[in-house]
Amino acid sequence: MSDNPEIIDLAAWLQTPTGTYLRAWEQHYLNTLTADIFGFNAVQIGSPQIHALAANRMPYRWLTDNVMPGESQSELEIPQVLAHDFCELPFASQSLDLVVLPHVLEFAAEPHQVLREVERVLIPEGQVIICGFNPSSLWGMRQAAGRLTGAHFLPRDGEFIRLPRLKDWLKLLNMEVNRGHFGCYAPPCETDQWLSRFGFMEKAGDRWWPYFGAVYIVQAIKRVPGMRLVGPALSRQKVKAPRGMPATNRIHKSE
Repeated sequence: MSDNPEIIDLAAWLQTPTGTYLRAWEQHYLNTLTADIFGFNAVQIGSPQIHALAANRMPYRWLTDNVMPGESQSELEIPQVLAHDFCELPFASQSLDLVVLPHVLEFAAEPHQVLREVERVLIPEGQVIICGFNPSSLWGMRQAAGRLTGAHFLPRDGEFIRLPRLKDWLKLLNMEVNRGHFGCYAPPCETDQWLSRFGFMEKAGDRWWPYFGAVYIVQAIKRVPGMRLVGPALSRQKVKAPRGMPATNRIHKSE
């Protein structure tokens, strides 16, 4: 296990063997989650190296990044929209059905404000999918040790967010967590050979220590207080039993 001091940003790290291993795991679950989300407008924010909307079937899909189109090394065949600041997205309020944030919050200066902006652009019952590094994992502990020694394993400019904290942020914004997954249980290795040797830990981790995966994916739904679906009017009147006529049986006793 060696450290590369030149890898300081996420885009470069995702091209390493470890980054490729992470992208393969995330691509599988992103395809599974986004394939069954329907609507008209879907947006991926940042990380163009990850094809978050590849399996989604919405007619209008965009990639929003903070670099000029053509400079992000993206292979996505979807339109790209330039956003200088993810805290101010170039979309109208309540205009998007799905927003995907692949490793955006941990590298944002104001992650909570980014989530507020996502809540603004989502329609009621719209969905958000968030990918993040898990500090409570072998990778997270390796990164914490690297901050002390100067030998980083993950991109050094990230502030990784614990899942309970992220859930609290989502709850404050009336977003209900629907599904979630942990993955990438291999130790912090930097070569394909060692990552392949620890491939068996994926199934073992899901069964024995599911909360210690190196990354997590969370899916949440925007709930609007007081909103109810419009449907056929239902009668709320109580069903009244027909009023019956009392009957009297007279028994005549013989004297």
